[in-house]
Amino acid sequence: MTFELDHIALSVKEVDLSVNFYKTVFGLQSIKNTASNSKTQWLALTDTKQIHLIPRPELEVKTNKAVHFALGTPNFEAFIAHLKHLAIYYSDWRDTKKKDYVRDDGVQQIYFQDPDGYWIEVNNAI
Repeated sequence: MTFELDHIALSVKEVDLSVNFYKTVFGLQSIKNTASNSKTQWLALTDTKQIHLIPRPELEVKTNKAVHFALGTPNFEAFIAHLKHLAIYYSDWRDTKKKDYVRDDGVQQIYFQDPDGYWIEVNNAI
């Protein structure tokens, strides 16, 4: 058997706020929710991968940095400049603010949170 990532689904308090965040931060585009007529919003991450934002107004997210999803970009420094322009707080793994971290394998990475508190890692692994 083989597997590949299909989508990331996140429960969010305010779907419009989260859609705006992912569009602004990552430049994602809305796509049709082909699964149902619900208020769940789908965003295209790549041609074949999506982020699904599921409205849950009563949501209370309890997570930590070890529970995160990671996105890679070849434009790591430009992305950091973009976060600074948006005034989005980011840190390294140890929570040193405005600091990237270089792993033992040479990959640079940063961490930040979305409006619901989900942790996101962005790295230059690709």
